[in-house]
Amino acid sequence: MPVTHSPEQTIPSDRTVRLLDTTLRDGEQAPGVSLSPDEKVEIARALERAGVSVIEAGSACTGAGERQAISRVTDLDLDARVTSFCRGIQSDIDLALDCNVDGIHLVVPASDRHVEGKVGTSREDNLEKTAELVSYAKDHDLWVEVIGEDGSRADLDYLETLAETALDAGADRTCFADTVGHTGPERTAEAVSRLAELGPVSAHTHDDLGLGVANALSAISAGADLVHCTVNGLGERAGNVALEEVAIALEHVYGVETLELKEVYDLAQVCSRATGIPLAPNKAVIGENAFTHESGIHTDGTLKDDKMYEPYEPETVGRERRLALGKHAGRAGVKAALEEHDVDAGDDEVADIATRVTELGDRGRHVTDADLLAIAEDVTGTERERVVELVDIAATSGGPIPTASVRLDVGGEERVASGTGSGPVDAAVSAVREALGSAADAELESYHVDAVTGGTDAVVTVEVTMSRDDRTVTVARSEADITRASVEAMVDALDRLLESDRQALAMADD
Repeated sequence: MPVTHSPEQTIPSDRTVRLLDTTLRDGEQAPGVSLSPDEKVEIARALERAGVSVIEAGSACTGAGERQAISRVTDLDLDARVTSFCRGIQSDIDLALDCNVDGIHLVVPASDRHVEGKVGTSREDNLEKTAELVSYAKDHDLWVEVIGEDGSRADLDYLETLAETALDAGADRTCFADTVGHTGPERTAEAVSRLAELGPVSAHTHDDLGLGVANALSAISAGADLVHCTVNGLGERAGNVALEEVAIALEHVYGVETLELKEVYDLAQVCSRATGIPLAPNKAVIGENAFTHESGIHTDGTLKDDKMYEPYEPETVGRERRLALGKHAGRAGVKAALEEHDVDAGDDEVADIATRVTELGDRGRHVTDADLLAIAEDVTGTERERVVELVDIAATSGGPIPTASVRLDVGGEERVASGTGSGPVDAAVSAVREALGSAADAELESYHVDAVTGGTDAVVTVEVTMSRDDRTVTVARSEADITRASVEAMVDALDRLLESDRQALAMADD
């Protein structure tokens, strides 16, 4: 559902804009993030599926391990141009060449703070050194982008001279860098428009002021045709401008296509798993709440017209719409959720169920599918026989290999199994899967742990979302033992998912 484009808009729909992803370099510089070569390869493949034009695979000067990772990415023979970050040192260019990259991002100081204070040189010597390094890189058949570090705080006349020097020496393009997320759209437009008159220009923006996307769009409107981004907005401090946000803003608002948007959510999850940084629920485009509706008014409107409260269809970015239950849920949302779980309830029963859901939400509870179904069974007087139930669990993690054993009641039959894993929870889940065989082939969509009390004896709540075939169920369980809480939640979710398919549990796999 694109917006109506104005003929006066600053970015015409026929503009060609490409995205450069620096998740593997600038994104990895986020505190606590360290990517292995295998993880860099996985992310690079996901970036390729999304159609990213340029992938900055790392900084070859960092060390042997980093060079191995960059080489692994270049060996993939991707359609995307693969590059390396280089400081203003010839040896950095040599190390990048050893990795067989297509090009480099030569970072040289632009502001006096960096020219004099960081590098300890003069403006004139900086220009001379930049020209020498660009010529050297071009002599070795590299694509070269020169980034004027701290460009947003540089004297614009000097920034323009630096860019002109780089281009005269053979650089393919220059880049306006708001290195510390310091500036706003007006200053960005002023700087980029001057650089764009000299030759191709890129924009590198950070989100310290929450202006990363605004500055990127401002740069594009001023003439930039390449934007540096990171997946999920990863990066130092508040992060770089988010790839997915720039891409959807360009396509939805201006009609400018940059990525295969349906790959965006999968890409976000790949990066989240690799970096260990979860997706913020309220994050634009890829956050859990981006297409989730709880408010009774919004749910009712969405059920009547799925475009009522959404700027674009969730499928655009590989997502699905979700109706959540809580204190704000109305009858329409509750009825839709019951229908999703094949629960028949009359109007009066739906009203009673909705009231109880609201009361549960008023007590600060996140209302899960299991809560809803339990309330519905009570209201409708439906008796339900459990399909699978956890009887006992034992887990050990003191040795080199965590192990666990579980005892389940499966339709009146006791089943015992054991498993190993990377931790006690993983081992216990393996044991459950062993006990249930192919019937446990449900997919774990999400797994969240929250401490609900303090201290070393804290009670934790584990919430899981699992899916099987076309059904999805969310269950939460609270225990002092995280392993027990996790397994109980997963077993209860499987119990709900399997209740219409008892045949699948008739016999455990050998």
